[in-house]
Amino acid sequence: MRFLSTIFVLITCVCYTFAQSNQNISGYVRDAASGEALIGAVVQVKDTKTATSTNSYGFFSLKVPETNFNLQISFVGYEGLDIVVDPLVQKNFNFELIPLDNVLEEVVISGKKRNNNVTSPQMGVLNFSMDEVKNVPVLFGERDILKTIQMLPGVAKGGEGSSNFYVRGGGGDQNLILLDEATVYNASHLLGFFSTFNSDAIKDVELYKGGIPSQYGGRISSVMDIRMMDGNNKKFAAEGGVGLIASRLKLEGPIVKDKSSFMLSGRRTYADLFLKLSPDETVNKSKLYFYDLNAKFNYRFDDKNTVYVSGYFGKDELGYGDLFSFDWGNATATVRWNHVFNEKLFSNTTLIYSDFTYNVNVSNDNSDFKIASKIENFNFKQDFSYYANNKSTFRFGLNVLNQRISPASLNAAPGASVNTIDIEKKYGLELAGYASHEWKPNDWLAMIYGVRLTDFMVRGPGTFYTYDSDGQPISSETYNSGKVIKHYLNVEPRLSMSFILNQDNSIKASYNRIVQNLHQLTNTTSSLPTDQYVLSSVNIKPQYADQVSLGYFRNFANNKYEFSVETYYKKMGNQIDIRNGADLQANEYLEGELLYGKGRSYGLELFLRKRQGKFNGWISYTLGKSERQFEEINEGAWFKARQDRTHDISVVAMYNLTKSWTLGANFVYYTGNAITFPSGKYELGGKTIYYYTERNGSRMPNYHRLDLSATYEPNKTNKRFNSSWTFGIYNVYNRKNAYIIDFRDNKENPNITEAYKLALFGAIPSVTWNFKF
Repeated sequence: MRFLSTIFVLITCVCYTFAQSNQNISGYVRDAASGEALIGAVVQVKDTKTATSTNSYGFFSLKVPETNFNLQISFVGYEGLDIVVDPLVQKNFNFELIPLDNVLEEVVISGKKRNNNVTSPQMGVLNFSMDEVKNVPVLFGERDILKTIQMLPGVAKGGEGSSNFYVRGGGGDQNLILLDEATVYNASHLLGFFSTFNSDAIKDVELYKGGIPSQYGGRISSVMDIRMMDGNNKKFAAEGGVGLIASRLKLEGPIVKDKSSFMLSGRRTYADLFLKLSPDETVNKSKLYFYDLNAKFNYRFDDKNTVYVSGYFGKDELGYGDLFSFDWGNATATVRWNHVFNEKLFSNTTLIYSDFTYNVNVSNDNSDFKIASKIENFNFKQDFSYYANNKSTFRFGLNVLNQRISPASLNAAPGASVNTIDIEKKYGLELAGYASHEWKPNDWLAMIYGVRLTDFMVRGPGTFYTYDSDGQPISSETYNSGKVIKHYLNVEPRLSMSFILNQDNSIKASYNRIVQNLHQLTNTTSSLPTDQYVLSSVNIKPQYADQVSLGYFRNFANNKYEFSVETYYKKMGNQIDIRNGADLQANEYLEGELLYGKGRSYGLELFLRKRQGKFNGWISYTLGKSERQFEEINEGAWFKARQDRTHDISVVAMYNLTKSWTLGANFVYYTGNAITFPSGKYELGGKTIYYYTERNGSRMPNYHRLDLSATYEPNKTNKRFNSSWTFGIYNVYNRKNAYIIDFRDNKENPNITEAYKLALFGAIPSVTWNFKF
């Protein structure tokens, strides 16, 4: 705790030092129709370069002249505001912008500053609004932010229908996914065909691929920061949709008008209802559905204090009669207090709870048992932002993360053919402090530099084993509750720089080191609910990654087009793989099944997008390579990672045909995943046994697909009630992309081995009715 106390004292001293305000104004920018905070709204002294943008809570701080001046507030899709300000009379403001009803001439991917992608020192970041997601064709007609980011550069898809994704050659478990600052451990419904995020409840999404700010830590590949809607504090509103496989409903409204609001959003699939029509009793009792619920409440006590309470709960249910059932789900809860000390110092205090649980029940003549696993964390965060002046912003804070894992344990009924196996819980405590400085010393240079310091403590109670080179336990030691067994102290420097050639051109460079203490064990290319999690321990060292990147950014035609090219190189240490034939379920000696090595990935990303006009969209191309090296695998030679992709292309297009019709299309093509195919076979006891040599020495077939959609929104005759129809076809030309490649003996000649392909989807039509009032 000495580390935490030192950080806290430093932050307290800094707060007192910064408490004196200079000639600054501050306040919030919100939507006049709903009261929603506008993230990235531009606040600018008219006809000058004195400008800033609002943070994740709609807050801004700006150093201004000491005399009267004109202030302009703008946000894409809203009417601008131009007012005269006397800073000697008023320093705190609440601005409300009026949304434009129909802006066919300007459909945008992001609400940020028009040339922010050029001038901002932040690189490797992608952001977009939910308004655009609704026009991107997706599987089963459900808007899905995870499927959308898979069509952006540097982000590889997990496979057909999967919500899993890989960023710049990293693994799926190396992505930190946050929902209102709470960690979401498994972001998939129905084994990946849907993501856990109901787009109706989402306001803003940012994905950091490189140059990750120092306030984030814990995953070495990317951070996906998702913010939920706050809720309409002006009037009651409802929104939803009914589709072929799922329906959703969102309710929002004021509790105390202009001061407090709520938002509730729910979604459920109903494929299980069709199973009940089956005459087969077992099928009739089967389950196949998921549901999720988002909720948020906020209360603004005054201009300096606002409290937010938000949560998410989702669950999947799969089952075959009384013989088998499988359920899993996430739960999160976040309580945040925003406090404005003065016009320069902004504080956010957060308490967070997250968990992920799965249960497997098997009941038949020979076996009756249950497998259960749970991971949960309690998190305290304190973040400060100090706006020194218009060219200098400091961010600093601390984080206390307490994690507990209940590994997969097996509970067998009396007389079952299997034995009960109870696996000890694992505990870890991570303390972190960070500081960063965003600085623009002159017109051609901008930078963000900072550092994050983490101390991960392996804690008791528990028994910890020592293993030999074959993974067999050779000794053990037991520790009492609360005992700190090992410290892992790491320093994580971060740096991003932008060399601004002019307002339309810039060159950016970044470096970051990140450490990861939570590790996911899997032997598939898709993230499954039954994948095991382990913490850093006496045997498992923290993963780390050093990434450098360089890019050129250019805007054309008055910011109508954006172009960027980025290159990156990422070196990864303490990477984890599993031994051949490893048992990951209910294994007391799981750490003995693990292998440790290193990785590297590098590539080139091209991105061109059109932001305005009736026709808009983007083209994304990634050329990449991702490799791993383990002494025990491939005789120590480098081999392709499962997620290695040589080529990955996405084309997304949207066209406003008329005021009522919007067309959408996307095409994807990528190199097949690296995979291990058998090198030979032998017969044992009348059965064919395959053996394998080179790890990931083969590839799945290349993948490609075209999707189309059309959205019809009738002309508004009733301003209170609006509805639309979305029609879509997934995989228009019925491409049979390989989901699984397996091998079998030829029926006519068993000496011949043949491969066969299992395709998951052909062409799938969808239709969804959406409504809003």
